[in-house]
Amino acid sequence: MGARKRLKAEATKEARKNVVMASLNNCPTSPRKMRLVADMIRGMEVQKALFLLKNSGKEASGRLEKLLQSALSNWEQKNEGSQMDDAGLVVQEVQVNGGRMLKRVQPAPQGRAHRVRKRSNHVMLIVGSAEQITVETVNTEENNA
Repeated sequence: MGARKRLKAEATKEARKNVVMASLNNCPTSPRKMRLVADMIRGMEVQKALFLLKNSGKEASGRLEKLLQSALSNWEQKNEGSQMDDAGLVVQEVQVNGGRMLKRVQPAPQGRAHRVRKRSNHVMLIVGSAEQITVETVNTEENNA
């Protein structure tokens, strides 16, 4: 491995120390509906996001709330000595990708049939500290300039 790749790998590894992930695969909700809820909490503080998800009327918000709780549990397990309130955790990234599609048939008039696609999705949620976001955005802006 070259020096540039090694330095980049070490920097990435160092950045991932303060970040935890949680993922949900084959969630039986369409990706479009899940993205509506994911866009609401992206970049938000964890406590505000939990409150918003708990009080939202969307069906997908319950699944995303459970996923956020899982990410927070992962963070507590990784950082045993520190408190969540002091860390200033933020929902850094939420990715919603399409999952498998169940193809079903629904009867239609005159002996025909229509295909029904029951969609599912994969969700990946990344939680990290607020200070890290500002450092990453400054670094990317310097690289782009």
